[in-house]
Amino acid sequence: MNALANIKTIAKRELNAYFSSPLAYVFIVIFLLLCGFFTFMVGSRMGAFFAHGQASLDTFFIWQPWFYLFLVPAVGMRLWAEERRVGTLELLLTMPVTSWQAIAGKFIASWVFLGLALLLTFPLVITVNYLGSPDNGVILCGYAGSWLMAGAYLAVSCITSAMTRAQVVSFIISLVLCLFLLLAGFSPVINFLSSWASPGFVNAVASCSVITHFLNFQKGILDARDVIFFLSLIVFSLFTTAVILRGHRK
Repeated sequence: MNALANIKTIAKRELNAYFSSPLAYVFIVIFLLLCGFFTFMVGSRMGAFFAHGQASLDTFFIWQPWFYLFLVPAVGMRLWAEERRVGTLELLLTMPVTSWQAIAGKFIASWVFLGLALLLTFPLVITVNYLGSPDNGVILCGYAGSWLMAGAYLAVSCITSAMTRAQVVSFIISLVLCLFLLLAGFSPVINFLSSWASPGFVNAVASCSVITHFLNFQKGILDARDVIFFLSLIVFSLFTTAVILRGHRK
């Protein structure tokens, strides 16, 4: 029970820190504006949203990996870099909490914050239901996949934030790492690799991409392998963060 209480306390502290600064509100406003603009105005492969002749959020989910590429590292860059910059990391690690409890509390708070931002896009769901009869099961599955993908990006950002005191450096490194996870399944990259690499190598690279595993969620397919991929990436990244923080403790 002490472990859960410690995690809850740290998570509450982190959430309060978000909403006590303009960062949370700026992030949410930018995220909602981007989602609305790209969903209804930019459209997807076939043109603008209103030219599709069907009510769905396909366009919304197509752009999600790209939105998160910039916005999630902006949220995650301060998690540990700020603690190191102001000198509170040493104080936090000497408190009666383990590194894992601190990592879990901070990560959960940030993941909940991202989930809140995602939930605030509910007007898009209301809109497509007003315009037609979409498959809400597919939409719900897409939202679940989007939240898992945001968690994966966030966990990667935890690593880079623990590595440096500079938030900007953390942002840039996490953006590059997340870009790799994104482009690994991008069609032009796959086609380029297929022109000279073996099919096994190409499939291995594609399997590391968030796009490859998020695609099934977009289609309304809840595959355990895709869920395991995102959860494994989160656990591995948080474990790496713990190793880095253990070095700071020493």
